[in-house]
Amino acid sequence: MSLVLDPAAQDLLFREAHTARTFTDEPVTEEQIRAIYDLVKFGPTAFNQTPLRVVLVRSAEARERLVQHMSDSNKDKTSTAPLVAILAADNEFHEELPHLLPTFPAAKDVLFAERPVRERDAGMNAALQAAYFIVGVRAAGLAAGPMSGFDHAGVQKEFLDDDHTPLMIVNIGKPGEDAWRPRAPRLAFDDVVTTV
Repeated sequence: MSLVLDPAAQDLLFREAHTARTFTDEPVTEEQIRAIYDLVKFGPTAFNQTPLRVVLVRSAEARERLVQHMSDSNKDKTSTAPLVAILAADNEFHEELPHLLPTFPAAKDVLFAERPVRERDAGMNAALQAAYFIVGVRAAGLAAGPMSGFDHAGVQKEFLDDDHTPLMIVNIGKPGEDAWRPRAPRLAFDDVVTTV
C-alpha cells in the first residue's frame, strides 16, 4: 500500500484506462469539460507557465475541416467522436507570467524574451498539461483517444495561428463497442529506473 490513492481511482485513471477508438453517441457537455479543466489546471509546470490551449471542435463544419487533416487511420474515429479537442502550445505564454508568477514577474523578460526559448518551454509544459488533461478526461468517467497522426501544419493553418503549435488531437466520450485493443506491454521498473 505505497499509494494513498484509492485502488478504484488508480484503475480508473491508469490500470483500466485505455486509448479509445470508438465512442457512444452520448454528448460531452460543456460542464464536463469545464470540470476537467478546473481540476487539471493545478498540475505543476515550470515557472507556473500555462501554455496549453484547447480548441473544442463541436460544429459539424469545423469537424469536416479537421477530418481533412487527419491521417487515414484517424479520420473515422475523429468524425464520429462526441467531442474532439485540438491541444496546442501557446508560444507567447510568457505574456501571462507576471500574473501567473507574482513572485518573479520579471521572468517574462529575463527568461523568455527569445522566441526559441519560449517554443522549447511551451512545447514541454503544454505536453505536461496535455497529459494532465487526458487523466482529467478519465477522472470524469470518459475515455480519451489522443492522436498525433495528422497534418500539423494544416491544423495550425486551419484552426490556430503562427503563435500556436498543435501537439495532439484528442477524441473524447464514453467508450463504445470494441473501444480498445488489448493492453499493450509496458516497460518494467528495472528497465526504466536507475539509481546513481
